Amino acid sequence: MSSSPMLPISVSTSKPNAESKLFVTTPNFLTRVSNSVRLTLSHCRPWTDLIDRTAFARPASFSDAASRIRKNFSYFRANYLTIIAAVLAFSLISHPLSLIILLSLISSWLFLYLLRPSEQPLVIWGRMYTDREKLAMLVVFTVVVIFFTSVGSLLLWGIMMGLALVCAHGAFRLSEDLFLDEQEPLGWGLFSFVSGAASSAAVAAAAPAIVSHV
Repeated sequence: MSSSPMLPISVSTSKPNAESKLFVTTPNFLTRVSNSVRLTLSHCRPWTDLIDRTAFARPASFSDAASRIRKNFSYFRANYLTIIAAVLAFSLISHPLSLIILLSLISSWLFLYLLRPSEQPLVIWGRMYTDREKLAMLVVFTVVVIFFTSVGSLLLWGIMMGLALVCAHGAFRLSEDLFLDEQEPLGWGLFSFVSGAASSAAVAAAAPAIVSHV
């Protein structure tokens, strides 16, 4: 009784290519952004405290208004940043074409540079582009979008309107009942990188009035 010869079996393990890495990285990035947004919103103070009518009074002086802005921003930091983001989002949603252009710009940065694996070159019309060339093209595209379209003016208008609302609320909202020693350290959430800049801008908005008063 003869047995058939055993044939060698080769198992090929295919390594994930750059395209699969890109599709794996994108959901992870979106998950981190979503978690950061939820973390920021979780740090919001109760909105009833923000709009409590009994806690509003006219400031006695410009220095009093600036002091209130600083204290209120330290306490309602997440609320204020959410308001600025909401005003900015409303200004973009009300102009769909500018929103599409901005989303195209963000998508270009994400999929052509930030999320694109380094081992996957960018090839357009048979020409391969290096990372430095991709960065240069994206920078030029960003400058054109911001300064030569309505996107830049909408972003500036939304941020300035949000800061105006924040400064107005901070100037008229009493801060004596706010316990600032219970604040979380700066550095949480999606907007942590702009909170310091927004705080400086809020105080700077009241600075000219304080100087003229003095």
